[in-house]
Amino acid sequence: MEDSAKNQLLRQLPSVAELLAEPTARALSVRHGPAVLARAARRTVAAARERLLTGGAVAPASGPGVPALASALGAEFVEAVAAELVPGLRRVINASGVVLHTNLGRAPLAAPAIEAMRQVTEGYSNLELDLATGERGSRHAALAALLCELTCAEAALVVNNCAGAVLLTLAALGQGHGAVVSRGELLEIGGGFRIPDVMAQSGVSLREVGTTNKTRLADYATAIAPDTALLVKVHRANFAQLGFTEDVSARELAALAHGRQLTFYEDLGSGSLTPALGERTVQAAVADGADVVTFSGDKLLGGPQAGLVVGKAALVAKLAAHPLLRALRIDKATAAALEATLRLYRDGRQAEIPALQILLEAEATVAERAATLHAALVAAGVTCRVVPALARVGGGSLPLRELPSRAVVLAGGAVLAAALRQPRGPETPVVARLADGQLWLDVRAVHPSQLDELACAVLAAVRGQGRAVVALHAGAGDAHA
Repeated sequence: MEDSAKNQLLRQLPSVAELLAEPTARALSVRHGPAVLARAARRTVAAARERLLTGGAVAPASGPGVPALASALGAEFVEAVAAELVPGLRRVINASGVVLHTNLGRAPLAAPAIEAMRQVTEGYSNLELDLATGERGSRHAALAALLCELTCAEAALVVNNCAGAVLLTLAALGQGHGAVVSRGELLEIGGGFRIPDVMAQSGVSLREVGTTNKTRLADYATAIAPDTALLVKVHRANFAQLGFTEDVSARELAALAHGRQLTFYEDLGSGSLTPALGERTVQAAVADGADVVTFSGDKLLGGPQAGLVVGKAALVAKLAAHPLLRALRIDKATAAALEATLRLYRDGRQAEIPALQILLEAEATVAERAATLHAALVAAGVTCRVVPALARVGGGSLPLRELPSRAVVLAGGAVLAAALRQPRGPETPVVARLADGQLWLDVRAVHPSQLDELACAVLAAVRGQGRAVVALHAGAGDAHA
């Protein structure tokens, strides 16, 4: 486009006020308010100006002049208003095949946990009030009682995440002293944070023992010095060692630590309260003699993000009195959700916890879900197929565990994946995975109630237009569009 023509169009671009004067804008303003409309108008005009300056077309105008251009930008303006109303943190459908996907918020919460959060956040709560005495209480009291009952520990404490629990434990029990750890357990956790770095921040001097693949009890015993306060065992929750390896059991380390009047601390990382997952449980760590155990709330436990600490009463009391606790404390929503989740374990209702449901679900049930989705898409004219797949636990948990699953595979690759993540209409964003240039919708972590939404999102992305209506007949596995 020549500069003269471009300048003429630039002069004809509607102002924000002129765009807001359009009938469509006035109708939207009544519903959403002038602030939302003003931001959307500025975005629309700025985008049109940028396209003109880079040689693109503004919009298919029906005639010359500002009114025509304002009308031509109407569709963009409506989209901009819709974009203003979309929150940054949104619900998505997890079709990635990774159950505890860190980028997707890890464990979905059980219905009682969600309800507990609603009740304590919609008004006031007795977060730090003892209703029996009327005096100040502890936000940890109810959680501690449940954790002690479930793990047989003497005391318990909860902080904002497991890394915080590790930092607090080391700072309260080992600051200014030494801690002995196997070289093969100096792992890196999410976000590039490493156990040695956490130790350094806590003021504990790290003493590595053994080699990457072999550590013996004698290595620990030899490394104990006058300033040693802790023997530490870090569970390899997010990686595995295979082959020519040797390790020291927690029971052996506990005996060595107690024989030398030292504290034995075990960090389980993901943590589990049920043996059904095949992972080392918190109960086992306590029974093996750990003085303090730390683990996560939002991984294998299936609750909200939290760092849980259980152990000997005298040691947990030191953590509770440390200044860091104030900086790491949980809020009322987390406390409510965690308490509800722990109550499900206590009452034998852990089958209601979504993360455990997904991880333990039978392959045949997953296959039925894939068949239902496949039938809906085929009935709507989408070419796809169902293939066997292997889902992962994710979230730095059970790294070798493969979960038999099914995936509905479509052509379209990265382009279709991007369209599913960023729908132009009201569809729920979908996170899938790519393999061999094709899009895989792994249904292991897709709840049956989400199949209709998922089908709608796929159809809208494939057709590249607004919402496609798909109704899945209950139990029939067919659809119409």
